[in-house]
Amino acid sequence: MKTKTGFGIGFFASVFFLLTLFPFGPINPGLKVGDIAPDFQLKSTSGKMVSLKDYKNVKGYIVVFTCNTCPYAQAYEQRIIDLHNKMAPMGWPVVAIMPNDPSVQPGDGFDKMLERAKVKKYPFEYLLDEGQKVFPIYGAVRTPHVFLLDKDRKVRYIGGVDDNSEDETLITRRYVEEAIAAVEKGGEPDPSLTKAVGCMIKVKK
Repeated sequence: MKTKTGFGIGFFASVFFLLTLFPFGPINPGLKVGDIAPDFQLKSTSGKMVSLKDYKNVKGYIVVFTCNTCPYAQAYEQRIIDLHNKMAPMGWPVVAIMPNDPSVQPGDGFDKMLERAKVKKYPFEYLLDEGQKVFPIYGAVRTPHVFLLDKDRKVRYIGGVDDNSEDETLITRRYVEEAIAAVEKGGEPDPSLTKAVGCMIKVKK
């Protein structure tokens, strides 16, 4: 039986059923600028469990969801190393998190993370999001994806490292560095949200 709108009663029953399951939209829409980011405790390639609270006397954190295998993550790898080396002495360390499921992307297993961190001499902590519990809460969708947090873990910027993933020589905006400069001056980053360019995070189906 169809209603005057042309839709069958079964259609409306299905919609009602879905609304009862998901009455408030996505379960984990992710963090927004202005939210307080949750802390975590994740295994690092340095051989210890790492939380944001372990960092002392910092002004904030450059949390980057990245990985070994994504071509975009590889393209940004040295830039992220350079970003840490420049910003960590100023109180803004990079905290890198690998969010992919290793069963889907074996090249991102913890053993491969250890190899990558050693070969590239990562100066920052490289953490495994084991069980993929952290990235959905933050709302990361690609590698790399940056969440800039101040010392109170308030989200100040979300998005890409800069405005050119293809050619570093053609960068005109260094979004993370600009955001940090704005925060240090007591202002708000502009933009505070950009599109993260990279590979979709790999999850188990």
